Amino acid sequence: MSDRPPRSAAPDPSSAGDGHEVPGVRLGLPAAGSGSAAGWPRRFAGLAVDWVLATLIGRFLLGDVLGRDFAPLAVLLVMHWLLVSTLGMTIGHAVAGTAVRRLDAPRPVGFARGALRAVLLVLVLPAVVFDVDRRGLHDKAAGTVVVRR
Repeated sequence: MSDRPPRSAAPDPSSAGDGHEVPGVRLGLPAAGSGSAAGWPRRFAGLAVDWVLATLIGRFLLGDVLGRDFAPLAVLLVMHWLLVSTLGMTIGHAVAGTAVRRLDAPRPVGFARGALRAVLLVLVLPAVVFDVDRRGLHDKAAGTVVVRR
């Protein structure tokens, strides 16, 4: 008789096989494919696209009004707030193949959650402090997650 627990025939879907959790599975997201937690390369690519667009719009269209240094940040904030709140993605998210979803319901993020998420995103620090599910503090506060489309 052995003291070892019986081995399960089915692999644990929350494990990557190497003892690490698969991001998003404990939140009810699939382990891979559409709807799974978006990886860092996609997220950085989406943010880079959004930042370039915000910089171009801010500096060339609003630079005289808001100042050349502040305008891109203001544009990024408004762009994220309006687009994520209504469409669930910014232009950068669309290019990178990601979207922002609520965790509690299959509905749009909404303006209140979108505003909270956008403000915390542009503060930077909340966005770079994250958990095993790749959710930054801005996503945790808004009850959202970035997923693959």
